[in-house]
Amino acid sequence: MGRSKPIVAIDGPAGSGKSTVARMLSQKLGFFYLDTGAMYRAVAWKVLRDGVPVHNEPEVSRVARGCRLNVTLKVGSPPLIFINGQDISDEIRTLEVGEAASRISQYAGVREPLAELQKRLVSKGGVVVEGRDAQTVVAPKAQVKVFLTARLEERARRRWKELQGKGSNVSFEEVAAEIAERDRRDADRSLSPLRKAPDAVELDTTDLTPEEVMERIASLVEKYQSESQESEDRV
Repeated sequence: MGRSKPIVAIDGPAGSGKSTVARMLSQKLGFFYLDTGAMYRAVAWKVLRDGVPVHNEPEVSRVARGCRLNVTLKVGSPPLIFINGQDISDEIRTLEVGEAASRISQYAGVREPLAELQKRLVSKGGVVVEGRDAQTVVAPKAQVKVFLTARLEERARRRWKELQGKGSNVSFEEVAAEIAERDRRDADRSLSPLRKAPDAVELDTTDLTPEEVMERIASLVEKYQSESQESEDRV
């Protein structure tokens, strides 16, 4: 019997390196890559497009449940995201949409339908899923769970450089303040707060390159697959 491919769930706060590492790991392993944050960004994009105030929870929830969201997973690159048939994969990557996504992600009417879709997308395995509740809500039975951390200053520097590369002239101070506020919201929200699963491996990425982090997680996957094969051989 062939080995089934595991689910790799990577969590952590903004700027901890989740997206970069998850994409690299997906490419190395040949697994699909799911960025759950992209799905929240998609709803946020639709909310902003419709002129709905992000603080209006009932209306935001109505948008989340009413739009037709489709996700096409890819290996080594972000998923393609469609709202009502329109490809918005590039349009969701702005600072404005990211800020709105952080706010609306606190609402049960947004999280619940998206979490159900995310669970279906990862259910067959062979997926690297990353977000802020990947290892606690989306894939609590993932075979490999990792929680990435890094100092706030380093996380802000990474995000600032990323935005600069996209042509944004936002200041480092603005990015640092936005990440600190996002940390607070993620940790304090009543629904699916950001936290490390008890069985997750914690990695501080402050002084590590993305390649080093990726290789450490890849070794965890290799260890799981090796132990799984040994268990099958004994049966």
